[in-house]
Amino acid sequence: MEEMRVTNNRFRLDYHLMAKAGWINDPNGFSYFKGYYHMFYQYYPYASEWGPMHWGHARSKDMIHWETLPTALFPDEKDDGCFSGSAVVYDDKLWLIYTGHHYIDEENDLFYEDQNLAYSSDGIHFKKYAGNPVLKTPTDNTKHFRDPKVWQEDDTFYMILGSQGADELGRALLYQSVDLKTWQRVSTLAKAENLKDEGYMWECPDFFRINGQDVLLMSPQGLEARGELYRNLNQTGYLLGHLNRETHELKRGGFEEIDKGHDFYATQTALTPDGRRVMVAWMNAWDSPMYEKEDGWAGALTIPRELIVKDGKLYQLPVTEMLSLRQEKVVQEDSQGNYQLSRATEFSLKATAEGQLFKLSDGEHTLTITKEADKLILERNTEDGQRSAQVSGNVTKLQVFVDVSSVEVFVNDGQVTFTERIYWQQAPVLSAQAGSFLEIYRLEENVNQY
Repeated sequence: MEEMRVTNNRFRLDYHLMAKAGWINDPNGFSYFKGYYHMFYQYYPYASEWGPMHWGHARSKDMIHWETLPTALFPDEKDDGCFSGSAVVYDDKLWLIYTGHHYIDEENDLFYEDQNLAYSSDGIHFKKYAGNPVLKTPTDNTKHFRDPKVWQEDDTFYMILGSQGADELGRALLYQSVDLKTWQRVSTLAKAENLKDEGYMWECPDFFRINGQDVLLMSPQGLEARGELYRNLNQTGYLLGHLNRETHELKRGGFEEIDKGHDFYATQTALTPDGRRVMVAWMNAWDSPMYEKEDGWAGALTIPRELIVKDGKLYQLPVTEMLSLRQEKVVQEDSQGNYQLSRATEFSLKATAEGQLFKLSDGEHTLTITKEADKLILERNTEDGQRSAQVSGNVTKLQVFVDVSSVEVFVNDGQVTFTERIYWQQAPVLSAQAGSFLEIYRLEENVNQY
């Protein structure tokens, strides 16, 4: 089969990571090894549609400027796909832990899943472990058993896995190992309390601690839309709580969506060498239109976001490395009138009032953010175009990143975020609320090497 080629660059993003062509979805294996950040992603190089999953691969010195590397994992005859997973450094090698997806009857969606290893000394060329699979589906489980996230504490490796129990509710299983090859089940770390509020399957689980607070990040499937909540086909969010170190069960609160936009799913985090917890996500969703499919590619990843816990919530901030993209400060003034943006732009608004905070428009597509009482409303002129979030108190700061076919909005230093794919026909015009303080930066273009 011949790999896809991009036939039109009209929607290719300037500073978001994409594949050189073909399809991508979940970020995988986000890690740091021998001086580079590594990012892998679910990848199908032969079409701009989902297909048997490979692991695409890129590396970066700063999480911003990425260099595409050869495909890291290919499915073989026994594998119908190398599904999502993670990476960990052990014995001076980079180890990938991924789900093998095996169809019994593809037409009827009958399959089984198991967990596998691959390793590399140079961080570029990977070899599958001869003893795969290292973990098979447990007996108290349905066919859904995927997306391993592994981390190390002292001399022990821990793995959290997305799972559906025999009761057909989502859950996160915890395993431990001393060598990555032999795993023992420790506990059911957490499970859905019911179907409509917490889902039938928890994809892409991730578990970490920030400032003494334990965080379970995951993407539950099957939540029922309720008013402003759970408006996308599948959600991504988190449970905050405290892990009982004896029972290894999480005492936790309720599920909170982490991003309120249309195009955000399947998060993964990494711990940076300086101790920050940084998250990326697939900047699409399974029900996103993905107009770039016509051009030989589909999908991208969000900008990296640092996670902090504040006021009992998870906040997300653009990593400080994003400052390296700033080329020129174009505007710094109390806003008035309209501003033509460049195709790669960052702008911020401070000291806003009620009403429409800003509008972006290219004549065909529009996106507005409006403050009404304690609610923030995003509206775009597409079908099912509205999303909203509760914001108590004033909106004191908005930070917005505009790319060729995306917008990411950070409210009050990450209290709320909206992530959107918008297929601008040309760089949009910004109308900002009169009297709010506006800064606009032109950002670097064509940042990544494909």
